[in-house]
Amino acid sequence: MQVDTLIQARWIIPVEPHDVILEDHALIIHEGRILDILPVQQAHEKYQPEQLEILAEHALIPGLINAHTHLAMTLFRGISADLHLMDWLANHIWPLEKKWVNEAFVRDGTDLAIAEMLRGGTTCFNDMYFFPEISARQAIHHGIRANVGLILIDFPSAWADGPEHYIEKGLALHEALRHEPLVRTPFAPHAPYTVSDEPLQQISALAEELNLPIHMHVHETQHEVSQGDQRPLQRLHKLGLITPSFIAVHMTQLTDAEIKKFAQAGAHIVHCPESNLKLASGFCPVQKCLEAGINVALGTDGAASNNDLDMFGEMRTAALLAKGVAKDASAVSAATALRMATLNGAKALGIDDITGSLSIGKAADICAIDLSDIENQPIYNAITHLVYSASRHQVSDVWVAGKHRLKNQQLTTLNIDDLKIKVAQWQRNLQQPV
Repeated sequence: MQVDTLIQARWIIPVEPHDVILEDHALIIHEGRILDILPVQQAHEKYQPEQLEILAEHALIPGLINAHTHLAMTLFRGISADLHLMDWLANHIWPLEKKWVNEAFVRDGTDLAIAEMLRGGTTCFNDMYFFPEISARQAIHHGIRANVGLILIDFPSAWADGPEHYIEKGLALHEALRHEPLVRTPFAPHAPYTVSDEPLQQISALAEELNLPIHMHVHETQHEVSQGDQRPLQRLHKLGLITPSFIAVHMTQLTDAEIKKFAQAGAHIVHCPESNLKLASGFCPVQKCLEAGINVALGTDGAASNNDLDMFGEMRTAALLAKGVAKDASAVSAATALRMATLNGAKALGIDDITGSLSIGKAADICAIDLSDIENQPIYNAITHLVYSASRHQVSDVWVAGKHRLKNQQLTTLNIDDLKIKVAQWQRNLQQPV
């Protein structure tokens, strides 16, 4: 049978089934989807590929899913480090955003982030930022899968002048992108402390009507949960937002009762361990949440607070931190961390029927990692190596919907030299007095 691509690899790690490693297998891509996974010899007997990829010392995994980002803020990488969250936001980031954020800023910042993510094996992101139409356009242009959040806050910005305007523009963007195969548009109210009840109730009703997820920062810091006469999660439950379509980001401040109630609602968590550590926001009790049955995904947060978009680093940190918090070395195994960075992210975003695992019929969103370096030898278990030993710099190839977006560590849609020139200009701008 004639097919588009045959990739033979030393290891294929499908993620689904869990903790499975297929040695000396081949993956068949046809018309953007995974047609088959089978032993190498059988693959060559059965299929005649237009393109043959032999990756003799590589592991294939599903493309990583960065389930929480602020892509354009990559241009803020390294600005005003080592500060508490509200000091960092109110006295440094928000004034810079007020002065500089526009369509060009979001375009160039998004391109910078997409380049970094593709080079690190990420094939899908879930973003929350201003000018989401620009982020969506760049994602489509560069061929990366995207959930582009329809941002909502109470106060005006360069993109909209108030809640009604945010919702109006968001709905128009959702309609415009409805038929884009790579882009989805969840609602993205910023946080309980920046969005009041009435807009949240509108979003809740619209999300149910349009069958869209809601993506929101929740219980990020102790300061947040101590404000007012009720905890933010309690308020969101009363407003009807905590449903199987709700994605809560951070969740570092949780009681056992809150975990139980959140699990019963079927809602999702995105854990951002490195950003939470850097901002001293607290620790999400990941193992408790998993044991309660909550789907926990992984995100980097923005590069302004991380300071990278490295999902390999996030997996390793998530696994190690969970062990320390739970005081249990078996908490968040390597296989679980990989699942959090792939299939769990797809489930949170409502796209696990499309991506998140190397399964027949799903989109060919694939990451290949070269494990031949001496630093990775010997290899007893490819999954534990990916989480505890490997780095994003070993990613050699990336496919999104069967299209080669990183080939032999070279981006196929982005010119790095041109991008560096644009970024240097933004650096000069952002270093000016606010």
